[in-house]
Amino acid sequence: MTQAYVIDKMISAKAIDARIEELCREIKSAFASTEKLIVVGLLRGSFVFIADLVRELDMNVEVDFLETSSYGDSMQSSREVRILKDLRGEIEGQDVLVVEDIVDTGHTLSHVLQLLRSRKPRKLETIALLDKPSRRETDIRATWTGFEIPDEFVVGYGIDYAQRNRNLPFIGCVRFPEAEAG
Repeated sequence: MTQAYVIDKMISAKAIDARIEELCREIKSAFASTEKLIVVGLLRGSFVFIADLVRELDMNVEVDFLETSSYGDSMQSSREVRILKDLRGEIEGQDVLVVEDIVDTGHTLSHVLQLLRSRKPRKLETIALLDKPSRRETDIRATWTGFEIPDEFVVGYGIDYAQRNRNLPFIGCVRFPEAEAG
């Protein structure tokens, strides 16, 4: 059972929208010569971000998904990345943009990129809504990052804690009042 917690707003919905517009301009420029961009969302946390991102991209896109797991219902990464759902389509010779909700330790993104590179895409780039560089355990960084955040456990905008709070329109920091009082 999940203990009681509160959520403090960290990044507003308005700030997220504005940042997505900026990021899409950069992505369109980087992929200007592509006929079709395959946008690969890492489920489940990226689904809101990917939806807003592809609506803002004024180009031919195909959307596919990979589902990975390294957290379960915990607040700590197990560092063991499992592929729960693989891509439906082929990416060999294609331009691919991997969409991640948050780069924390870096193990998930590193594992996914290694897997996708083995499938020989023409171009492979990454975008993460959030980046927590203070937690990094691998030498990896997304091509584009929405926001750099401190080492806080966050929810909202598709990101969950024990499958809750994905529907919040903002990014919020999870606080446990009982733990802070003790």
